[in-house]
Amino acid sequence: MPFSIRNREKRPLLERIDWWLIIIVIAFLAISVSIISSAMTGGQYSTNFAIRQVFYYILGFGIALFIMLLSPKFLLKWTYVFYFIGNILLLGLLVLPDSSFTPVINGAKSWYVFFGLLSIQPSEFMKIILMLTLSKVVYDHNRFTYYKSMQTDLMLLLKIAFVSSLPMLLILLQNDLGTTLVLLAIILGIVIVSGVTWRILAPFLITMFVIGSSIILTIIYKPALIEKTLGIQTYQLGRINSWLNPAQYSDGEGFHLMESMKAIGSGGLFGKGFKGGEVYIPENHTDFIFSVIGEEFGFIGAILILILFLALFTHLFKLAQYAEHPFSTVFLIGFISMIVFHVFQNIGMTIQLVPITGIPLPFISYGGSALWAVMCGIGVALSIFYHSSNYDNIKIQPLHKQIKFKK
Repeated sequence: MPFSIRNREKRPLLERIDWWLIIIVIAFLAISVSIISSAMTGGQYSTNFAIRQVFYYILGFGIALFIMLLSPKFLLKWTYVFYFIGNILLLGLLVLPDSSFTPVINGAKSWYVFFGLLSIQPSEFMKIILMLTLSKVVYDHNRFTYYKSMQTDLMLLLKIAFVSSLPMLLILLQNDLGTTLVLLAIILGIVIVSGVTWRILAPFLITMFVIGSSIILTIIYKPALIEKTLGIQTYQLGRINSWLNPAQYSDGEGFHLMESMKAIGSGGLFGKGFKGGEVYIPENHTDFIFSVIGEEFGFIGAILILILFLALFTHLFKLAQYAEHPFSTVFLIGFISMIVFHVFQNIGMTIQLVPITGIPLPFISYGGSALWAVMCGIGVALSIFYHSSNYDNIKIQPLHKQIKFKK
């Protein structure tokens, strides 16, 4: 992926824009609108969501370009204000009574609805806000830590845990496990590049892996033990059970997964062609958009989507390597972590690799708040590129050496 490193401030305005990143996002726009349009042929919708997605993208580009004009130093300065506003919006959903302004949708009260037309989901934007906040926490901690030790690393982890705990709790109280998992992925990515020694990270990650694996194996082989020790009723494990054995639950919670695998499997190598989908999947324009891709464009189409995501990851990672401010580098790693987790979880759940959660496929699934939040992250990336001024003097180094914090 071409990546110019000449001095930005001395170049014309248009040459300071990261056009490669914009081209990648435009490619996602074309794919998203096309696939959503194809999903409409199933006859289950009266609304043309493809047209709406175009509107969401236009507004998303406006948001991204506006953020691009804000320097990373400005974002750093106002990060805690964003953090405060984000948590107030999350808290409002819990304390305000049910109404047309804060409706309960699919059993969850996670949206503000304005004039019955525009819905905003604060938890989506909190992903980007948490990235900014944790990037500032890491930057400030390392900038004022003159003698690095186990104690200072533990203190940094405590700061990260403290800042992350409030939004995660508020989102969990909304019964939104999927977004909580995304926040954990963001935290993990940022912690890995935060400078914390692996003498702390390795035992922690191994412990989490062992605990997670033990819980999954216990659910599979000893569900009664889960009920006895944690007080969770066996029927409450329906989503896990339907993931492990979807055929047994095909009339209930396993229906989506069975139909998704049927659609993707029937696509074969080249698919059935644009608008050639035949398998019925409810709400296939949102979380199960990849099933439409697999059925209509087959294995080849699915691989091309993954290649486009790989191009995005590569470009963002290269930008993180060249970013002149540690705050920017840490943010970009958090942003990459979020997108990677979204892609892995969304695609994985359509092929029975992981349990089903309400996590959309970034840039492609239909939705306003999810797309706008991702475009906010794109806007920050554009800002990092746009406001860079000393790229001629940057020596290419491994990422862990690039994140040097000036005292």
